[in-house]
Amino acid sequence: MGQALKIALENEPLVLSYMDRAGKIAIEQVADGFGMSKSQLAETAGLARETLYRVARSRTAKTQGRLREMLEIISRVADWAGGKEQAMAWYRAQPLPAFGGRTAEALVKDGKASAVRDYLDHMAVGGFA
Repeated sequence: MGQALKIALENEPLVLSYMDRAGKIAIEQVADGFGMSKSQLAETAGLARETLYRVARSRTAKTQGRLREMLEIISRVADWAGGKEQAMAWYRAQPLPAFGGRTAEALVKDGKASAVRDYLDHMAVGGFA
């Protein structure tokens, strides 16, 4: 029984693994999980640095939404990238031909996370870049 629970937790979406009991993304856990400071995490998510240092601002819908988008995209590529750290590296640095060489990070910062998710869905079913 304990092993089944362990397997279920290992296969849960990355977003859920960083949720606190209130259903909010736990900023410190995400930063620690990716070996980043809060400032680096804010930059990666396209947020002002001070946003993640202030509890009230870190729990707003905009902040939580941006972090959720970032984690959802990283979660989608983690298996084929070789893990969450490699997926983060892909997210931050890999130019996407379908978007004129812009990275997933740049697109999420511009509010185009849904376009990245659609692109990843297209690629998952055998589409071309």
